[in-house]
This record gives sequence, structure tokens and C-alpha cells, in this order.
Amino acid sequence: MLAIAAPTHALAQDASPQTLEARIAQLEQMVQVLKSELDAQKAADAEAAAKVAAAPPPANPIQATTVMPAAAPGTKFSFGGFVKLDAMYTDTDGGEIPDGSTGRLFYVPSTIPVGSPGSSEDADLDMHAQFSRLWFGADSEIAGQKVKAYLEMDLFGGALGNEISTNTYGVTIRHAYVSWGNWLAGQTWSNFQDVAALPDAVDFVGPTEGTIFVRDAQIRYTNGPWSFSLENPETTVAAFGSGARFNSDDNNVPDFTARYLHKGDWGHFTVAGLARQLKVETALLDESETSFAISVSGKWNLGAKDDIRYMVNGGSGLGRYLGFGLGPDAMQAADGSLEALDGTAGFVAWRHVFSPKWRSNVFYSMARFDNDTALTGLGVTESAQSVHANLIYSPFPKLDVGAELIFGEREIESGAKGELNRLHMHVKYNF
Repeated sequence: MLAIAAPTHALAQDASPQTLEARIAQLEQMVQVLKSELDAQKAADAEAAAKVAAAPPPANPIQATTVMPAAAPGTKFSFGGFVKLDAMYTDTDGGEIPDGSTGRLFYVPSTIPVGSPGSSEDADLDMHAQFSRLWFGADSEIAGQKVKAYLEMDLFGGALGNEISTNTYGVTIRHAYVSWGNWLAGQTWSNFQDVAALPDAVDFVGPTEGTIFVRDAQIRYTNGPWSFSLENPETTVAAFGSGARFNSDDNNVPDFTARYLHKGDWGHFTVAGLARQLKVETALLDESETSFAISVSGKWNLGAKDDIRYMVNGGSGLGRYLGFGLGPDAMQAADGSLEALDGTAGFVAWRHVFSPKWRSNVFYSMARFDNDTALTGLGVTESAQSVHANLIYSPFPKLDVGAELIFGEREIESGAKGELNRLHMHVKYNF
């Protein structure tokens, strides 16, 4: 202790009063700086604590426990959809589209009446919410493999009520599938269809007569840009002489499709092929035919505010795949044999975005069939076409208010035509 204190005592004796005072002043200055820093830190801590105290408490989690006790660990559940109100003024010059039919709900060219001149009536007003939609998804990882299940439905089912009082409609399944790795199994869009090329329409489909539009049960394999599928078969036939349509479920070979997709920042391009067995079997006959068709489609971005969308389809047996069955798959001869019906169809659409709240679309669509009138008669559809123009306003994200003008025409083999003029309006909220 003495050894330590001695040098300090000696140093104190050697230092002059002026030196000691300078050192004391320096120490006081350092203490003052430290005190200022501590005061500033205390003030910052107090301000942060006040902000935390003023913040509202966090909302309770929507789901605090496992949604399904039997679900795989880590399963992620999701859901969404939209609520949509459709209102349409429809005027046809060949008669009235029957109340409650699909042609009164959205544009279906095969329902355009073809009648005598002067058979038109006043425009009809229809309003409904049948295309409101809800979907559920479940994503899991099982044994290192990502698995997805998806279920989607709308209200486009048979009426359980009526337009007089309840306006109740049944739930219908749109999609129901599971996918894992390169595989998909279940019901969804046909691999022959390019959903991404469809225009931004107010109508349920838009360019119906020029569009491949089918959902069915299938098994699909995808590897990079290539995809292949085996899909549920069904044959629609125009009866000999009258052309009256009937369906056959006698197929024993699935429809086969193959697709190639190329995409980038510029948009996408895809080409798809379809091979089908067309078959009718009764107690007296067993007839089948093979048909092939192709579809080329895509989207071409023209800068940030414009794009062109298109689809061109051609071949035999397009029938039920095209425009909600605008034409049959095959024609039946007097001996019961089948002849696949050839057809061509397509559309082109232009989309322009005026601002984040306003956008517009203009598109043209057509289809034409090569009927053998010796087999079908003159009452079957030879061609259909339509022009659409719409304007859509989004007052805030996820809400659309739109109006679309539709001018459609259907011509039968006799040369008689029917026209449809429609104003279609909607309010649609996505969630």
C-alpha cells in the first residue's frame, strides 16, 4: 500500500498549483460531457417508451391454432375470391334469348336467335351475382416434396330459387386439383387452353366464339416449357339430316394435349396441339373418328401501358373446346358413321392503361365451320363474330367498375343471320 501511494504522493508534491487546477478543470469538462450524453440518452429512451405506450395493441391472430388437426406440419392455408354484380341490357333482332339461359348471363354466340325480320322485342335487363367466386388453397411440404391442393367454386349452378323472390343459385365446382413436382391431377383448365391470353373483359369470357374454353378432369405432366395431358373425353354430334345436337359418352380413349410455352418480359407465346377420339356407340352401330387441332396464342407487351393479346385455332373436332360448344365435334352420316367437323376461330385484343384508375380494351372475335349441309341441313351455325369495347374504372385497388359494349352476329348455313347488341356493366371486388 505504501509502495503504491508513495509515487502518487511524490507526483502531487512535484505538480504546481496551476497544473493541478488545469487537470481538475479538464476532468470537470469530461464529466459534464458524459452527463450531457446520459441526459440525451434518457430523453430518447423516454420518447421511445412513450411511442410504444401510445401504439394500439396488435390485433389478435386470425388463427392461433392448427386449422386442421390432421394437416401436415407447416401447411399453409389460403383463401380468396371476388364478389361480382353483372347487369346487362340485351337487344336481339331474331327473337328473345330464353329467360334463365346462359345467353342471358354472359355472351354465348350459339344462343343468338336467328329468326324472321321484325321478330325482335324491346331490350331485356338482367342482373345477377352468379359469377361471384371463392377459392381455397393448401400448400405443404411432405418428405421434401412441395404439394398444393386447390379448390375453386362460383354460383353458376342450377337455380334453387327464382327471380321473383330469392334469386338463389347452386354452388358449382370450377377447379379441384392437387399438384406435386411436375404433376397435376384433378379438374382445371384444359392444357389446350391459354388462359393468360384472354382479354381484360367485363363479360364472363369476352371473345367467346374465338376462344378455347374448357375445364375438365385430367392428369398433366409439366417439364420446363413443355406440358402434356390426358383429359376427360366427350363427343358432341350433329344428327343426320336435322343437325340437332346430341352428346356421346362412349369414348374409351382420353383426349391428348401437348403445349409449348415461351415467355419473357416482352410477354408470352404458346402453341398447343389436341388429338381426340370421336365416338358413338349404340345397340346398332359403333362408329369412331380421330381428329386433330392446333391453337397458337400469346400476349405481346407494347411498353408499360399497352399490350396485344391473340389466339388462332384451327383443325377438326374443335367442337366442345371452342366457344362453349358453338359447333359440334362431328357430323353423322345416314349410315351412322362420323365425319369430324373442320373449323377455324380466333381473336385479337388491344388493352390500354390510361392511368392507375382507368383502362380500356377493344377486341374482335370470330369462328367459322365447314359444315357438310348434305349431312346437317341448313339450320346449323356456319359462323359467328363479335366486337367488344369496354372502359374499366378502379376507384381503389381491387375494386372495378366497368361497362362493355358488345355487338355479336351468328349466321346459319341457310344464310339467315341474327344480331345481338348488349351493354354489359359490372362491379367487382377482389379479396
